Amino acid sequence: MQIWVDADACPKVIKDILFRAAERTKITTTLVANQLLQTPPSLYIKAIQVPAGFDVADHKIVEQVNFGDLVITADIPLAADVIEKGGHVLNPRGEFYTKDTIREFLSVRNFMDELRGSGVNTGGPSALSQSDRQVFANQLDRFLAKYGKC
Repeated sequence: MQIWVDADACPKVIKDILFRAAERTKITTTLVANQLLQTPPSLYIKAIQVPAGFDVADHKIVEQVNFGDLVITADIPLAADVIEKGGHVLNPRGEFYTKDTIREFLSVRNFMDELRGSGVNTGGPSALSQSDRQVFANQLDRFLAKYGKC
């Protein structure tokens, strides 16, 4: 199993949690982004810089992900593609997207896109709270205890 991170929009605090988990569990964690990323020196932490462009990082992740891998992203279309390939998806707020829930998330996302396209200001997500960080860390730990090789 490997962890893939949609790193362009992933909060730094979540990356820090992932870096500690990679070291603790010795699970390869790869960040994919259009920008150059700073990562701590580690045998288990890698970064891939992809060319700028719409969904280039997402396409790279989908191309590389294997059955059973974990992807960290809040990007719902990317999550759907990963689930279709047999991967697991955890968002930075600690919520897993699953085969049972992804259609609903896609529907809500598409509805919000339609609202924004018609000029409605839907606002953005709230700031990542301390509680969100804790939920993410706990979900990650439970997942790695169940599926990781630690």
